[in-house]
Amino acid sequence: MRYQFANLLLVALLVYGCGTGKPQLSAEDLTGTTTIILVRHAEKADDGTSNPGLTPLGQARAQRLAAMLAPTGVNAVYSTPYQRTRLTGLPLAELETLQVTEYDPRDQNFPQQLLAEHVGETVLVVGHSNTIPMLVNALTGTTRYEQLDEMEYDKLFVVNVIGGAGRAMVFSY
Repeated sequence: MRYQFANLLLVALLVYGCGTGKPQLSAEDLTGTTTIILVRHAEKADDGTSNPGLTPLGQARAQRLAAMLAPTGVNAVYSTPYQRTRLTGLPLAELETLQVTEYDPRDQNFPQQLLAEHVGETVLVVGHSNTIPMLVNALTGTTRYEQLDEMEYDKLFVVNVIGGAGRAMVFSY
């Protein structure tokens, strides 16, 4: 089960462009691929504060995310400066011996900075129901993705950027 997502991700990368009139990519083409994995934070606690942690269900989701993504060889983990986003990315960061790097989701330069600093790498970005779709749109140059429903915690976006062009795939976990 652990390797199913990694295998699915690899297959998706290899068939990138199928059905769009673009040629299939070879393994050599993938060396310059930057993969950005984006998720909304896991289920947040209703503790009456403006900066809640995660519920037990949210903690379990964060652990499941870490187990799913560990085989992909994530090179960096980014989180907004909220406890719920940091706690969602922390299990994977700890597995990979990484720090969780804070980012400002309002920073218009963040998508370009992310791509410039992580060429050919795989990165996890944890955000919010409104910021993750906006970031996916910025990375793909589209307006296709809209704000997630307030109760929707299971969407995982994988954006592959090759030669400056980003394509997104959406999964549930």
